[in-house]
Amino acid sequence: MGIIKFTANHEDLSTDKGYQFKFFCDKCGNGYMTRFQTSMTGMAGSLLRAAGDLFGGIFNQAGNSAYEIQRAVGGKAHDDAFIAAVEECKQHFKQCTRCGHWVCPEVCFNHKAGLCEDCAPDLEQERATAQAQAAKEQIFEKARQTDYVSNIDMKGQVSAVCSSCGANATGSKFCPECGKPMVVKTSCPGCGVAIEGKPKFCPDCGARLPGWQ
Repeated sequence: MGIIKFTANHEDLSTDKGYQFKFFCDKCGNGYMTRFQTSMTGMAGSLLRAAGDLFGGIFNQAGNSAYEIQRAVGGKAHDDAFIAAVEECKQHFKQCTRCGHWVCPEVCFNHKAGLCEDCAPDLEQERATAQAQAAKEQIFEKARQTDYVSNIDMKGQVSAVCSSCGANATGSKFCPECGKPMVVKTSCPGCGVAIEGKPKFCPDCGARLPGWQ
């Protein structure tokens, strides 16, 4: 019964040449692949069939017979290989005594509790995850509370800052703090391109600009 539980999550890669299996963690899906186990009867059948293709006659009959033998004993041979693969991979998994799942001990097993992390989550990891999530939510909330557009004129004019002293000189030809001449820039309401001066129409898209309605 224990083997059945352990092998519930696996993939059979066996062919007529031999047997190989993958076993996966029931929680994260990571796992291990067993070493390839050669099927002696399968290899013998392949050699005889190859000889039959070359020489025909008795070799061809022997090849077919070997193939039938392989098919006849394949069930038990496969089962034996499967059991050996289970024993090989079993050491790489831990079984949770609460839910019965087999999980990888490196990632999904809580060694302090003796249970898988689905049944007994690591509290330090959960706290770190909760803190990170809370910090993320606080950053979004802080961003929503911050005003990023109060300096934007919705008619198309963006607040101007003096390049000499940094003072706000929106709507001024000269800086009210240092007297330096200002270059007035607006943005086109149609295409958003920055425009210097006070033209009537946008040179990029031809839209009528604010102030000339």
